[in-house]
Amino acid sequence: MITFYFAPGTCSLATMITMEEAGVPYRPVRLSFAKEEQRQPDYLAINPKGRVPALVTERGILTETPAMLAFIAQSVPAAQLMPLDDPFAFAQVQAFNSFLCSSLHVAHAHRMRGSRWADDPAAIASMQRKVPQSVGEGYALIERHMFAGPWVMGERYTVCDPYLFTLAQWLEADGIDPASVPLVSAHRARMHERPAVQRALAVERGGA
Repeated sequence: MITFYFAPGTCSLATMITMEEAGVPYRPVRLSFAKEEQRQPDYLAINPKGRVPALVTERGILTETPAMLAFIAQSVPAAQLMPLDDPFAFAQVQAFNSFLCSSLHVAHAHRMRGSRWADDPAAIASMQRKVPQSVGEGYALIERHMFAGPWVMGERYTVCDPYLFTLAQWLEADGIDPASVPLVSAHRARMHERPAVQRALAVERGGA
């Protein structure tokens, strides 16, 4: 069975939803950031990056959300969570998830993890002030050019959807008015209705 290391309120949720969608059995292991459990030697032996999530499989350990999502989709092709038979469509999914990982999530992280990029308190404060603009611009790009609807890639639900949903959980905290991103907000509401999402949120809350 897969062991999945996660922390509530992080991008871990995207992988957990995807495993629920695909029917993948997994053992969730919750880490407390407040106790800095992600920096303890036992966990660093699993993920030297000291971050979540981490997916421990029979073949080894995976980190980075886009990699985990692709692994789950390819491991359970019957779930049809990626267009595995179409190289270009597959690449489009990867391109969207790469944008979330390398751009939108990084812009969000400037709000509470500025020390990754700067030591000067003034520089960190400047990054924090910039978050509503930088994150907002990322969502505007998604709305105008990347979101096909009703799901990210169109009629077909893919691994892009739980990933976008996870980041969209932080809209308000990042200073984004949900009304300013109607497509993303409507998608977030649609995702909330999916049983797999509800199961994953219950695990995150510690109720399962």
